Amino acid sequence: MEPKKEMHRLGSVLVTVFVLCLQLNLAVTGDCPADGRTWVPFQDKCYHFVHGEEDSIKSYTFERAKSLCQGFGLLTILSAEENDFVIKYSPQVWKGNVNVWLGMYYDTDSENMCWLHDEAPVRYTNWEDSSSPSDLVPVDTCVALHSNTGKWENISCLDEVENGVICKTDQKTETKPKSNALLSALVILSVVAIVGISAVIWFLHQRHNIGSTIMTAFEYHPPFRVLNSDQSYLVEAEETDTVP
Repeated sequence: MEPKKEMHRLGSVLVTVFVLCLQLNLAVTGDCPADGRTWVPFQDKCYHFVHGEEDSIKSYTFERAKSLCQGFGLLTILSAEENDFVIKYSPQVWKGNVNVWLGMYYDTDSENMCWLHDEAPVRYTNWEDSSSPSDLVPVDTCVALHSNTGKWENISCLDEVENGVICKTDQKTETKPKSNALLSALVILSVVAIVGISAVIWFLHQRHNIGSTIMTAFEYHPPFRVLNSDQSYLVEAEETDTVP
C-alpha cells in the first residue's frame, strides 16, 4: 500500500475514534424551571410541591390547585415508579397524610378518565383496593392521591377540598460535557495509540523501501564481454555456413 493512502486511512480512523470519544464525554442533562420556586427533578420531569404555611397545611379546590401551578400542569402519574417517587418525597414537604390533586378529568366523549395536560387516556392506575364504585356524577369526578399509601380515590371536583398540590413539567434538555476523568484519559490514550501505530507503520514502510533500494544497488550484473578477433571470425563463419 502506498504511504499516502496508508496515512490517509489512519487519519480517517483517528478522526473517527476522536469523535466517538468526544460523544461519550458528552451528557444530555435536564434543567428545571428557574422561577424562584423549588423544583425537584425525577427522571426527565420536574415537580413542585406547593408548601402551605409553617407547620400547617392549606386546602385548595381543584380550580385553585390548577391556578397555583402558574402555567404548568397538575400532577400526572404515568408509572408505578413515578407514583412511588411522590410517596417517598411527600414526607419531606408535608407532615402526615396529604391528599394530592391529580390532573385528571372525565371525558364525556370517550367516557374515560383523561389527563389534563395532553388529554391522553389514563393508562396506569392505582385505585384503592377496597374502593366501591363511585356514585359521583361522571362529569364531576376528580381524583386524589393519598400520600401515605399512594392509592387513588374518586372525589368530587366541586365539593371536596383536598390539601395537596404538586405541579409538574418537562425538564429542558441540553448537552453538557461530563466531568469524567476516565473518559478524558481514554480520549488521550486513543489519540496517542493511533499516532504511535501510524508512526510504526510509516517507519516499517520506509525501512522496507530503503532495504529494497540497497538490494537493487548490490544486485549482481555480469560484465559485458568483448569477443576477440578469432572468436568473431568463428561466429561469422558459422553464420555464413548457415546461409543457403
